[in-house]
Amino acid sequence: MAVSLRRMAAAGRDRAELVAFMTRHPFPFHVRSRWTREQIDSAIDDGTFGDDDNDSYWIDVPALGRIGLIRFEDLSDGTPLFDLRLATEHRGRGHAAGILRAASRHVFTTMPAVNRFEGQTREDNVAMRRAFLRCGWVKEAHYREGWPVDGGPALASVGYAILRRDWVSGGTTPVPGEDIVL
Repeated sequence: MAVSLRRMAAAGRDRAELVAFMTRHPFPFHVRSRWTREQIDSAIDDGTFGDDDNDSYWIDVPALGRIGLIRFEDLSDGTPLFDLRLATEHRGRGHAAGILRAASRHVFTTMPAVNRFEGQTREDNVAMRRAFLRCGWVKEAHYREGWPVDGGPALASVGYAILRRDWVSGGTTPVPGEDIVL
């Protein structure tokens, strides 16, 4: 599946479309599952979708059009993260792997200083966790009760990453399985 990323001008030409997208769809696997117009307007004005540390892109797929957005975060940190949000009707259709590949290609071809790219999801987002593994990402962390859930108990946050050398080679560098012994 071909996936293209188009840079978003969140505070400019894309503002109305971003507000509509974020308020129209619930995002059940995110800390904030529903956004109000005021919340998204404030986030845009604060630079959440575009500033020195954040960069956002529309996700387009031929024959389907725009299916969602991806936001790259912590760009000044050297190890960027991403936030992926798909339109309700495009979830569960196998798009995540193509998006992860496009996002990794974007990071490693446009950010030469980046050697590691991260993502996190909730423990119950099995489809995303499988997509990470299919795309060569390695599970690095399982933060017990680290993901707040509206109206329910916290769930685990599961962290994955891909290294530049693994992206180039198509292999994976495993995380050591042993821990220190007391």
